[in-house]
Amino acid sequence: MDTTVEGYLTRIGLGSAPQPTVDGLRVLHRAHVGRIPYDNLSIMLDRADAVDPTAAAARAAAGTRVGYCFQQNGALSWLLERLGFAISRRHGHVWARPEDELGAALNHLVLVVSGLPTDGNPGGHWWADAGLGEGFAEPLPLVRGDHDVDGWSFGIGAGFGAQAAGRPTGPAAWTYRHLPGGVLRGMVVTSRDHGDEAIAASHMSLSAGEASPFRRMVVAQRIDGPHQRTVRGMVHQVMTPTSKDQRDLTSYDDWRGALVDDLLVPVDDVTDDEWSALWARTQASHRAWEEAGRP
Repeated sequence: MDTTVEGYLTRIGLGSAPQPTVDGLRVLHRAHVGRIPYDNLSIMLDRADAVDPTAAAARAAAGTRVGYCFQQNGALSWLLERLGFAISRRHGHVWARPEDELGAALNHLVLVVSGLPTDGNPGGHWWADAGLGEGFAEPLPLVRGDHDVDGWSFGIGAGFGAQAAGRPTGPAAWTYRHLPGGVLRGMVVTSRDHGDEAIAASHMSLSAGEASPFRRMVVAQRIDGPHQRTVRGMVHQVMTPTSKDQRDLTSYDDWRGALVDDLLVPVDDVTDDEWSALWARTQASHRAWEEAGRP
């Protein structure tokens, strides 16, 4: 077995490679989102972690930070391809405000796994995604309707809201309704340009652009079965379909501990000076948020 594949599987708690079946896909997906956190720590530290799938997979195998959406799904696609799954990619436009729903910006890489038909999904196309931060523990069938995973409801369809008419659905294009109470609202998936150059340009803007939302505060998330675990700034949240436990991390030790112990963010490369500067920025951001009424 390839050493990177072996290291990757070990990182996500699997002693052997699952077969390229629906069940194998579900096992791999749950293992990745449960053990490898989505995070923007390297972006906040002005680190230039590569976005290409091979480099992202190498970081997963080495036990270091993988990163955010493009990097997470790049790594997962790399692993799935080497384990025999049929993978294709799509352009994703994530939106949080209704006025942004019809935008065309590439801000998410979408993975489609094909050739795995079931009674409920005769087309055999599945949406695998390790890059949402808060999202689905198992891949969703690309079948129009509501899909339950661990008590959470996720919607796939031709459209949601006032602009839904005429939208396609299927393995080439669809719309997505996010889980209730999430930070984002939905996504529009198409076959717009999502090649390597487009991803590299979007990654540069999101990771280094002064106006990027990924540079405002530390965010780390992982999906632990029905538990959506998040540290956002100084706020630690554990959300389930029926509950939301949220608390402020008022001390440096609690904040760092939540990132490392609960969110499982690797931090061996972060210096004491970097931690101090990041904690000061986090406190300042939190104070400004509170003064604005915690909107």
